[in-house]
Amino acid sequence: MKKIKCECGHVNPEGTVLCEACGKPIEGNQHIDGNKKDSLLNMRYEGSARRSQTYNRNIIDKVWNFFSSVKVGVWLIIITLVASSLGTIFPQEMYIPPGSNPATFYEDQYGLAGKIYYQLGFHNLYSTVWFMLMIALIGVSLVICSIDRVVPLHRALKKQKPKRHHTFLKRQRVFGETNGQADVEAFKSKLRKQRYKVWDENGHILAEKGRFSRWGPYVNHIGLIIFLLGALLRFLPSMYIDDFVWVREGETAVVPSTGGQYYVKNEDFILENYDPDKDERFQEALMNQSAPVASNYQTNAVIYERTNNDVVGAEPELEEIQKKEIVVNKPAKFDGFALYQSSYQLDEFAAMSFTLHETDDESAVLGEFTVDLTNPEMEYELDSGARVVIDEYFPEYYMDENQPRSKSKFPKNPAFVFYVYPPDGGDPEVSFAGIGMNIDPTNENQYKLSLAGYDTRDVTGLAVKKDYTLPFMAVGGLIFMIGVVQGMYWNHRRIWLQPREYGVWIAGHTNKNWYGLKKDIEKSIDQTGIDMPEDQQQLKG
Repeated sequence: MKKIKCECGHVNPEGTVLCEACGKPIEGNQHIDGNKKDSLLNMRYEGSARRSQTYNRNIIDKVWNFFSSVKVGVWLIIITLVASSLGTIFPQEMYIPPGSNPATFYEDQYGLAGKIYYQLGFHNLYSTVWFMLMIALIGVSLVICSIDRVVPLHRALKKQKPKRHHTFLKRQRVFGETNGQADVEAFKSKLRKQRYKVWDENGHILAEKGRFSRWGPYVNHIGLIIFLLGALLRFLPSMYIDDFVWVREGETAVVPSTGGQYYVKNEDFILENYDPDKDERFQEALMNQSAPVASNYQTNAVIYERTNNDVVGAEPELEEIQKKEIVVNKPAKFDGFALYQSSYQLDEFAAMSFTLHETDDESAVLGEFTVDLTNPEMEYELDSGARVVIDEYFPEYYMDENQPRSKSKFPKNPAFVFYVYPPDGGDPEVSFAGIGMNIDPTNENQYKLSLAGYDTRDVTGLAVKKDYTLPFMAVGGLIFMIGVVQGMYWNHRRIWLQPREYGVWIAGHTNKNWYGLKKDIEKSIDQTGIDMPEDQQQLKG
């Protein structure tokens, strides 16, 4: 690329606004106040050349220039935030009732809006490829924006010298001229007392403090990049798992997302409610509740590890590794996983017993059988020789346009279509039986099934969590806050003093808090014979 040589002899990269050595404005590169020669200098990034404003030849340059734009970064963030807000209109798939089919649940619950919500993929938004891609693009934008600005800024601040071109000083916002003698040594001493670092080059003075505050925004960017990296790592199952499992009392179930390595047994589920008569502190609030309020619900669980993973198809051999009372916010932790008490269902049907008897004489009993509602057998032989076959089973029965269906696979309202074969082996009769109903579709059945009893059990809902991304997010958040403090509570201040034939010139610049800079100058020139410089922006205003 074309180089620009200043009259001071320094060679600057193309696109430089202010000479990196002496600060002289590069002709044609200053665009402030209609290109007026006496306008204030544009000190943004110290007038250094940025790659995005210099190179524009090939596809790499064009991609770099696109992502280096702050507007592009802002729009990427806005699009991601809008998408995130749309994802909160209806529950995410992980929060819909267990066993529900997302393809029908959203339309059934929310109508056309729910159907559109599901078809656009918002039901599982935060783990979709396109949402992760948006997060990645924001990260790319942050990286390129930072590199495009911080590298030339660092180079320019590192190369600055006390001796500056007279135009550089005259076009600073704070500038003043003093005719007569000035006590320069006292001036430098007072600056050092205010924690300025002072350089002296043949009487040309540069005093500087707070340069580290200029890196605050870029420290913010580093923190955000690490935080976004943590969010992207959640796309990897080895780094992040958020799953759920229902376990009935007495049941041992495989812990999902562990590859069948770990199992959990629900030995007992305990639910305790607040008693308005005993809990006087909450008595008024409890009296206003229509239903009991849980004070504690927990699962007494046993965690097992499978020891014969290498044997394909074999019954799992389990070794107990932990017993734990899993209470809300007190999970069972093992091998990076955590089981949290998340939900429960009371009195789920476990088994139902039926009696087969003659329709006209209930005392003429042909036999009794019990259906395991979790894993029902399809055929039952009775002592009388009669057979009962389950034709259809609806764990959570409801009617949909005159057709019996099931809302889920969990036995919350079980119902059956039975084929009853008489003892003599004749043609079967059809019966529809469930809780509180026994329907004879033909009204001609000779045999009738009656509910003899049922067993219930409680079910615990455990959230399965594994999250190795939290350290990334914690470190990223900490670094981001360091950058916020670094850029908010400090500022970069510089004061130049240049000897002239009949006195001195003084100029100052800061990236913010001009009042503080002027107070520092005022303290430094006290009793030194140097006149207080003026704020040229206020004079023009």
